[in-house]
Amino acid sequence: MNENRPDPEAATAPDAWRLTRFFIPLAVQAASQSLCYPLVAMVASRGPGGPLDLAGLAQSNTVLFFLGISMISLVPTGMVYAQTREGYRRFYRLTMAIGFVMTTIQALLCIPAVSHALFAQVIGLPPSIEAPAQSTLLLSIPLQVIFFSRIPYFVVLYIGRATGIASLATIGRVVLTAALSPLFCLIDLVGPLWAVVALTIPVALEAVASGCFAQRFIRALPPSPERPPGLREILWFNTPLTVGGYFLVLATIAVAAFIARAADPERVLPAYYLALGLVNPLAFAATRIQTVMLAFPQTASFQRRTLRFALVAGLVMGLLPLTFILPGLAELYYVQLQNLHPDDLILVRKTAAALVLFPLVVAIRAQSEGVAAWRKKPFAVLAGHAALLMTIAGTGLAALGLTVPGYFIGAGCLTLGSLVSAGTMRVMLWLTRGNGVGGPGAAQ
Repeated sequence: MNENRPDPEAATAPDAWRLTRFFIPLAVQAASQSLCYPLVAMVASRGPGGPLDLAGLAQSNTVLFFLGISMISLVPTGMVYAQTREGYRRFYRLTMAIGFVMTTIQALLCIPAVSHALFAQVIGLPPSIEAPAQSTLLLSIPLQVIFFSRIPYFVVLYIGRATGIASLATIGRVVLTAALSPLFCLIDLVGPLWAVVALTIPVALEAVASGCFAQRFIRALPPSPERPPGLREILWFNTPLTVGGYFLVLATIAVAAFIARAADPERVLPAYYLALGLVNPLAFAATRIQTVMLAFPQTASFQRRTLRFALVAGLVMGLLPLTFILPGLAELYYVQLQNLHPDDLILVRKTAAALVLFPLVVAIRAQSEGVAAWRKKPFAVLAGHAALLMTIAGTGLAALGLTVPGYFIGAGCLTLGSLVSAGTMRVMLWLTRGNGVGGPGAAQ
């Protein structure tokens, strides 16, 4: 492959230190990507609607991610099928085709009548949150295009095990976002629309930098053997992962719908999203356990080791956001920077405490997803994600009936759903053991 790929003998059983060195750049990259959203939140929340503008932006971002969820499933697909020149070319074409379809759908959702039906009737947003959600969804169309353009570059860097290089462009994106957000506030370019602008510019530069970094790894890919993977084969593998990913984002939308129908949604929703804005980067970082699983040949001992690694990493990432609810720091971040009303700080603290186990169960789920992808069992992942959606639906309905507070509905649904999802995947893999294809190498 290239000089960055470790010796295959050593890669068969990486120890905890090697897993940590490989995972940390991935986690930093993932967390850094998500950290951009709380950074631009200060731009959105200083608009005329205050935290309501932020809640609207969060809702449009949820729809944006729902349409772009195939980007997440394309990463494991690429790590399996883009390990050769011809495989990479076909994977690249498939990624661009899916990106075009999703961007077109997003544009159709921005038609006023359709947008109103989505945000007001389906999700149930009040008018004060619906208006910024509609406008920011339209302005986020270029952002969707840029997101898809990065995926092949990230994949080839992961295949080359150059996670440190892959994280550099993302760190640069965060630094630029951190510089632009207070600058926009200083010169009074505030509100949800300017928040989208502050988010888009750094992402565009990140995509360009990632493309530059990836070029030598693309050139180093070996030629395919006699039968390179076809587009149909790649699409067949990716489709269950994509559908399962849609279940994940649909579950997130469902959680918001439950909170919107609980008591006092105009106070609880902004507080919930502010707390989730710090937890989500860590939970997203935990999903990169799946990439770790696909980067090394799997054995039973490796799977046990990575499960222990996922437990420790998930627990650490779950505890980190709690530092922001400490006296002094909570007032600085949530009240002064994010413009939250001081009376609502108690809601943020309760939400953050309730979300403490969320990154942990996400790490466990991601480890199960990695095992399933390696064994070429994408339908096991699909079943797990379907179980997550059904768990959230059932839990949310029961919680509404019991008049559970909205912030606890959100945290409880997300945590329990991911735990059930991981268990379902494990059961599916056990039921289909011995019937799968080998690891990524078998795809070639």
